[in-house]
Amino acid sequence: MEEKVSRGVTILGSTGSVGMSTLQVLAEQREKFHIVALTAFSQAEKMFEQCLLFTPQYAVLVDTSSAQWLTKKLHEAGSTTKVLAGRKNLEYTASLPDAEIVMAAIVGVAGLCATLAAITAGKTVLLANKESLVVGGTFFMDAVKKYGATLLPIDSEHNAIFQCLPETYAGDKTKSGIRRILLTASGGPFRTTPALDMRNVTPDQACAHPQWKMGRKISVDCATMMNKGLEVIEAHFLFHIAPKHIQIVVHPQSIIHSLVEYTDGSVIAQLSNPDMKTPIAHALGYPKRLNTSIPSLDFFKISQLTFEEPDFIKFPCLRLAYKALEEGAGAPAILNAANEIAVEAFLKERIRFVDIPRILASVLEHFPRTLPIRTLTDIIRLDKAVRKFTQTYIINELQSVEQKVS
Repeated sequence: MEEKVSRGVTILGSTGSVGMSTLQVLAEQREKFHIVALTAFSQAEKMFEQCLLFTPQYAVLVDTSSAQWLTKKLHEAGSTTKVLAGRKNLEYTASLPDAEIVMAAIVGVAGLCATLAAITAGKTVLLANKESLVVGGTFFMDAVKKYGATLLPIDSEHNAIFQCLPETYAGDKTKSGIRRILLTASGGPFRTTPALDMRNVTPDQACAHPQWKMGRKISVDCATMMNKGLEVIEAHFLFHIAPKHIQIVVHPQSIIHSLVEYTDGSVIAQLSNPDMKTPIAHALGYPKRLNTSIPSLDFFKISQLTFEEPDFIKFPCLRLAYKALEEGAGAPAILNAANEIAVEAFLKERIRFVDIPRILASVLEHFPRTLPIRTLTDIIRLDKAVRKFTQTYIINELQSVEQKVS
């Protein structure tokens, strides 16, 4: 059977960091791929530039006024791209017949419905939206099996694990001779910062990651190390590995992206420069390898590779993530929703950096963690309830502090 000349790709979240990196890879692979649809929330100007460069069939902006502006600009430019508005059109373009591959790169719970639409349409889903598995891991993985979708991880760590596992791996650690997964972490911008000095951390300091260029929300998650905690939850569902067999290893150089240890003592690692285009290129080409211009790893310039144990006291979000995963049911969804609200409050300078884990712990204690997650409606209902409670909790906490000060 002849290989397709060009595979259709839809990018959910094309104006974000992962979406833009995906377009950079695809720009070098125009003979192998074509863009079916690009989607974003409201960044109309950036979307306009992308439409002119890649001529997608559709461009979706959730914000209606932004979509109207884009429609006018593309018409004036003579573009044939059709502009659609609203969240429902994210789902529509994720399930288009021409879109064989869907990059799920919308940050947060906002990307759940579109990611599920791609899965139920049996697409090859490149998963950069870790929240899908964090808030409804069993539900989403069951859907992947039911609808015959292919799920390929894009987070550099999970993509590395995927590459280090046996090709025949089907979720049975024992049969595959796997002892544990070693999930690497850079340690973020405050790895060596004394705990007391973290009380006065600013949003700009928290977003200054030493290795990776990312959006502000995920940058704060890296600074609290919540991002690594969420990745532990994601790894559990992706690879069907118990939490006790997923170990975090702090590796500041971000050269080794993760490792798999086997029962005979062998450890297989995936190494590359800290560049998201590498896991993206791997997933786009899978099971083959794409020929890209991504720079080779220069071993002679690497002075050292170091490893440290994570500090669960200094970074309590790690402990909260493991706790939520052990409790199961709705606990990971509660943790994720509360974290999104707390990080947003921190970025708006309404709370301190060190308040984030304290707020998360309080919210987790408030909600019954045994709430079942059987449907997407269950996930969305719980998510909304937790967000509302967390927002109210933060407001009440701020008022309490102001009263004490006055």
